[in-house]
Amino acid sequence: MENEIVKPRSQRHRRVLKARAPKIHENDKKTMFVRGGNTSDVVTNVLKEMYMLKKPDALLLRKRNIARPFEDQTTLEFLSKMNDCALFMFGSHSKKRPNNLVLGRFFDNQTLDMMEVGVDVFQSLREVKTSKCPLATKPCLVFSGSLFESDDELRKVKNILIDFFRGPVVENIRLSGLEHVMQFTAEEGKIFLRSYRVLLKKSGSRTPRVEIENMGPNLDLTIRRTHFASDDLFKKACKQPRAAKPRKVKNISSDVFGAKKGRIHMTSQDLKNLQLRKVKALKRKPDASSGKSPKKKPKI
Repeated sequence: MENEIVKPRSQRHRRVLKARAPKIHENDKKTMFVRGGNTSDVVTNVLKEMYMLKKPDALLLRKRNIARPFEDQTTLEFLSKMNDCALFMFGSHSKKRPNNLVLGRFFDNQTLDMMEVGVDVFQSLREVKTSKCPLATKPCLVFSGSLFESDDELRKVKNILIDFFRGPVVENIRLSGLEHVMQFTAEEGKIFLRSYRVLLKKSGSRTPRVEIENMGPNLDLTIRRTHFASDDLFKKACKQPRAAKPRKVKNISSDVFGAKKGRIHMTSQDLKNLQLRKVKALKRKPDASSGKSPKKKPKI
């Protein structure tokens, strides 16, 4: 049974169950890369290089798995549950669909949504003779093209790509830590993926001069099939617990730059009883009409 309570049999089993238990702030999503029953050299190299970019939150399965994700998802769902992976990339090759890739994600060990693409052009990391980014670098994702905003299908495809390539969730990032840029361009049913390395050079001022250098891998992808979740299931998958949402503090807001602004409520002040500094210029002078002269203090 799916809802059966599993009791740990060893200390190691207890740690595994504790790591997989639901949390207020979930762990970083893990990705598994699966080879189908028949794969070409292009598909195998794509899986290996995407696995290198996704390390350490990635798992490359050595054995082949004969599966058809759009017809039957039980095999991938079983592998997801066994390896605790929320994302997957499945590669296969056939006469009908050559150099085929399927990207998808799971929710509660069930398939949430998928997209199938064909690899038209592939340029690997080895073919580009430039220096590479260090391991486990969080990429900056750039989406070019108005189709990502106007087309409903590409808007959901963009959501899948962000979830797949965004890397670990961080609160702050420094300028020198921005080393990897991935650009996605949509045009006429195709998606062009380009990978760049960021170079910070001297500019004669405090702000460095930013240049980008082609690093690889580069792919030209054709969208073939898609399978998206229903609105109710997608809303359920995006639901957050109350403890994870930031509590709203009264009379405190923030602007677009993140600066906090506060409002203070004070009682009305009586300015008549306000104590001021005693200055000679503010002393009351004697009235000239009365003819009285001010009293002089006796000298001691």
